Amino acid sequence: MNENLFSSFATPLMLGLPIIMLIIMFPIILFKNPTRLMNNRLTSLQMWTIKLITKQMMTTHNKKGQTWSLLLVSLITFISSTNLLGLLPYSFTPTTQLSTNLAMAIPLWAGTVVTGFRHKTKSSLAHFLPQGTPTPLIPMLILIETVSLLIQPMALAVRLTANITAGHLLMHLIGSTTLELMSISLPTASITFILLTLLTMLELAVAFIQAYVFTLLVSLYLHDNT
Repeated sequence: MNENLFSSFATPLMLGLPIIMLIIMFPIILFKNPTRLMNNRLTSLQMWTIKLITKQMMTTHNKKGQTWSLLLVSLITFISSTNLLGLLPYSFTPTTQLSTNLAMAIPLWAGTVVTGFRHKTKSSLAHFLPQGTPTPLIPMLILIETVSLLIQPMALAVRLTANITAGHLLMHLIGSTTLELMSISLPTASITFILLTLLTMLELAVAFIQAYVFTLLVSLYLHDNT
């Protein structure tokens, strides 16, 4: 049976209209504001996780950088929740789309760069030309530093897209192989099913790790510019 491996990454349609915006907004339902005097276990776990992430990321930032704490916490919450929801059967993962990840990476990167040029103009410009550079190498180093700065948002988006897409493709391949082997060799199908289970557990960890790495890199860019 010929099967398109990338069909699950196509933008879902309803009545001919893309519904990716509804899918992106869906994780908001999972995180409700506490309305009770005593929180339940789920709300307490969410609050504890948010406080832990905020404390870990904002420790090295000054007061200007700490104003981004709400944005960074919202970012890691959104990416991790969409990654987890994408592991459900017959679901769609927005973070497998390079356009979606670029839409997150470019504004955040641009915000950190603009903040740096606004508050630390001399220091930001000094990154383009290290002190003590020989005169003949000045044009080349400025070009290299400019290119390295401009590819930062692309690196953020491509890293997240590649890791999430690779995991989903591998799960799809092993799952299809398991179904085919069930009618041929049950012991072999059992082995592939165990591999699929272990890979699913790994992807659960990857969903959180990639969200943390994406947010941490944005935090480092912010730290360098504040």
